[in-house]
Amino acid sequence: MHRIFVLSAPSGTGKTTIAAELKKRLKDLHIPVTYTTKQPRPEEKDGRDYHFVTPGKFRRMVREGKFIEWAEVYGNYYGTPGNEVLDNIKRGKRLLLTIDTQGGLKIKKLFPGALLIGILPPSLAEQEARIRKRSRLSEGEIRERMEAARKERKVLFSHYDVRFINRDFLATARKIAKVINKSSEK
Repeated sequence: MHRIFVLSAPSGTGKTTIAAELKKRLKDLHIPVTYTTKQPRPEEKDGRDYHFVTPGKFRRMVREGKFIEWAEVYGNYYGTPGNEVLDNIKRGKRLLLTIDTQGGLKIKKLFPGALLIGILPPSLAEQEARIRKRSRLSEGEIRERMEAARKERKVLFSHYDVRFINRDFLATARKIAKVINKSSEK
């Protein structure tokens, strides 16, 4: 029986949107709020989407062992709060960690029973269009994200338990919810 689920996807693939839909569909699914040093987008709210912290505070939290996993992604730090994960495991809750593939592999080492779920874009062209639409990145930053996405796809195909192509986020969320429910029953 799986209690920890990791959801990873390259930039522009819809991971955050799908995670929000999964939270609506699976009321007992807990999604820890990640800490980050990135600047919030206009629609993002501190404490809901992320805990936004300074690089200094983040480094201090790393030294204090506050994260169960953390990584640097596109020049910003992201960390999953360890106490929140461990407290919810003790309470028997199902957890969904929406993290990059680096973090997914770390979680699998710590919790071999975790189920790694990967999301892929319908095409590279669609992925690039999504990245351009949602952000004000330079051409260099877009190229960097697309190159990182190529590497992440390799990890998704070689190490992740299941993968879905996100053509329609509602259909993809429905399929992932079904996998989470089925693998929680075993």
